[in-house]
Amino acid sequence: MSDPIFKSIFGDDWDNLPLVMQTHYMNRPYSDDVTTVEGTLDVMCRQPLKFLSPIMRLMGQVPTHNEKDVRVTVEFKSDPDTKAFHFKRTFHFKDAKPYVFHSRMMQIKDNEVIEVMRFGLGWKMLYLWDGEKVVLQHRGYALHLFGYFMPVPLTLFMGKGYAEETAIDDKTFDMITHITHPWWGKVYEYKGRFKTS
Repeated sequence: MSDPIFKSIFGDDWDNLPLVMQTHYMNRPYSDDVTTVEGTLDVMCRQPLKFLSPIMRLMGQVPTHNEKDVRVTVEFKSDPDTKAFHFKRTFHFKDAKPYVFHSRMMQIKDNEVIEVMRFGLGWKMLYLWDGEKVVLQHRGYALHLFGYFMPVPLTLFMGKGYAEETAIDDKTFDMITHITHPWWGKVYEYKGRFKTS
């Protein structure tokens, strides 16, 4: 049986992760593994990002809504043909049809990972365990073309991404992700709590 995809990403810290984090990241490469978590998120989107809603939707990006206690289901899926780790997030907004935000995580080297979305746009990050929480630290943006990741200087335009996940108990974790623009401050955020099945 192969090791989880994220074991080589966390390296020696894998064994230090709380049980809920190991469950969250337990999917193996080249398999049909699926792990599901359910929870609620508070979603916040400010201008000028809100103005870009049609483009964000077309590009399969984060939902540009403002709503609290949004029910969200996240399926973490392996890929039978690759080492990619898929995130399929389904947001159930009160006055809109369910919104699916799908991306896939791909390891570049060690704990450097890229989250690739529709049309190949990717967010590069470092995955870290700081002893208390999992931290996703911004490393820029890239475009996935012809099997290569081409750096694109979008941080000034799109802002810096950040995320963290904190274990609450063996089955529950809190998470927060946000985008902070150098001129407009925090333009996007969702945060909340999830429970593993």
